Amino acid sequence: MDKVPMTVNGENQLRQELDKLKLQDRPRIVQAIAEARAQGDLRENAEYQYAKDEQGFIEGRIIEITGKLSNVQVIDVTQLPETGKIIFGTTVELINCDTDEQLTYRIVGDDEADIKVNKLSVYSPIARALIGKEVGDVAFVKTPAGEAEFEICAVKHLA
Repeated sequence: MDKVPMTVNGENQLRQELDKLKLQDRPRIVQAIAEARAQGDLRENAEYQYAKDEQGFIEGRIIEITGKLSNVQVIDVTQLPETGKIIFGTTVELINCDTDEQLTYRIVGDDEADIKVNKLSVYSPIARALIGKEVGDVAFVKTPAGEAEFEICAVKHLA
């Protein structure tokens, strides 16, 4: 199976979620199921059905996270030499050549991507257009509204 790129912070967040699921959520739901069973008839017990559904979600999420962590390739961009090229994990400052809007994005793995906090998936069209470019280069990105042009102003290796 292919390795999945992830930043150090992304791996830490997944491990924290896994620990919470295993150490807090799983025991809580087992207790809730035991309490619901003690109430008698399980066919008409909504609390039991809800607890079983939640247990299924928790167990599924534990399996999903464990699988991701087993295939993760953690990339710590702060440990790599700064070459001025955009690579996975770098923070990039851009100018949209059409609107003169300044943008800052960090290129991260799929699980970490969140456009609201300027984290782009490495597989997104913008990130794919930026990878390998240097300061001063122009990247062309196909968008639903047409082709957008971005000038790279800075490439930073931030933690």
